[in-house]
Amino acid sequence: ASARRSLKTNLCKWCDSTPPACEEKVCYSNCNLNSYCEDPYEICVAIWRQDNESIRISTLCHNPHRPIENLMVPNYNTSRCVMTHQPSEDGIIYICGCVDEQECNDKLIFENHTNGYSMLQSKEVIPVAAISLLPPLLVAVMITVIFYLCRTQKRRKRTKVWGGKTGQPAALPEPRRSAEREEKLSVLLDESPTGTNPACASSRPAELLPIELDEMVGKGQFAEVWRAKLSHSRSGQYETVAVKIFPCEEYSSWKNESQIFTDASLKHDSVLRFLTAEDRGTGPRREYWLITAYHSRGNLKDYLSRHVLSWMDLQKMAGSLVSGVAHLHSDYTACGRPKIPIAHRDIKSTNVLVKNEQECVLCDFGIAIRLDPSLTVDDFANSGQVGTARYMAPEVLESRVNLEDLESFKQMDVYSMALVLWEMASRCEVVGEVKNYELPFGSKVQEQPCVDTMRDIVLHGRGRPEIPSSWLVHQ
Repeated sequence: ASARRSLKTNLCKWCDSTPPACEEKVCYSNCNLNSYCEDPYEICVAIWRQDNESIRISTLCHNPHRPIENLMVPNYNTSRCVMTHQPSEDGIIYICGCVDEQECNDKLIFENHTNGYSMLQSKEVIPVAAISLLPPLLVAVMITVIFYLCRTQKRRKRTKVWGGKTGQPAALPEPRRSAEREEKLSVLLDESPTGTNPACASSRPAELLPIELDEMVGKGQFAEVWRAKLSHSRSGQYETVAVKIFPCEEYSSWKNESQIFTDASLKHDSVLRFLTAEDRGTGPRREYWLITAYHSRGNLKDYLSRHVLSWMDLQKMAGSLVSGVAHLHSDYTACGRPKIPIAHRDIKSTNVLVKNEQECVLCDFGIAIRLDPSLTVDDFANSGQVGTARYMAPEVLESRVNLEDLESFKQMDVYSMALVLWEMASRCEVVGEVKNYELPFGSKVQEQPCVDTMRDIVLHGRGRPEIPSSWLVHQ
């Protein structure tokens, strides 16, 4: 297997049949298995089949010079799996092929409105989905009603017992109320009993994922990042994932990022895909893990230092970054569901991962906060001067953030994002001479400037990254 990988074979999703998950013009295969192709000339392929009852996706490796189910794979020399409609007498079929990007046949792109995705919304599919969901929905309603009746009956009995024995008013004792609140709060994450001592942080027993750490690929202030293998025992195949490992003393950082990631409304094409959070080991050797998707191209800073962007690359990559930040800040998901806005508070090129030549994703939500309107100024009291000094907005450097206006946190993110966009533009080939990659303010400060240094440059000196005249006249 290692010999095949040295020949740069493609790593593809590989499942016989899975139901897709779709949002807007993009669908995902929902396949949990992957495999390296046997030969370097094989590509990743996805086939979409739709009949009157269901939609199924097949994913695999395939030689593009040979037909598959009497079909040839079109336009496969790309890292994007763009679905193409194929004539068929056996229902509706779409097919796509792609190369060079790990598991590129997982994300299925429909570029037209008359495509398989829109058919998910059609009147033919909706009744089928509604009928199939009706039985479990009825069962869920019945269970909820029965649970409510039993709970109510038990509370009445307890109230009578307490009232008869002590003569106290018929109300729950305060410790029980507190316990019930804690029970509701710890659905996904377990609370530390003291809230401050990570050694006391307990977790609900759960089966840990079969993960083998491969190589450390990054190290930050709070955690290490490892490339790892998530094995699928039945098939013998594995999925490449990233594991962010926090030591015992950084429990609070892990907990905060876990709570941000487990918010279902965070899911977006331009946000790092989250798998699960785990705690491993005991005592001082206890570690806290965040397991996410792995992107082999690394962070944006390293990518820009090695690559020059075309005009199209710049538009697409910058657009995906802006789309991700806009999603964090929005009060609604792409589907129109209400969500709590999130401020990242540490946007920089090392916290942006390159997905492919034209897409990137936001990562590292260690100091992110939820901008919940129900919170008060006191809740944000320690939320002013945080982040990386080089990317701090002027009002952050000056410690004059308006904590009463939640939009202030979004504005801080936008300033940091603008500096990252400047980094991208400075490496684009169509806006004049492309110089060696440089961080914002790179000619004025050292590698890791302190807050005082940046305050002198940005506030007192009114310094900003240089905008060459060629950028202003570019059409």
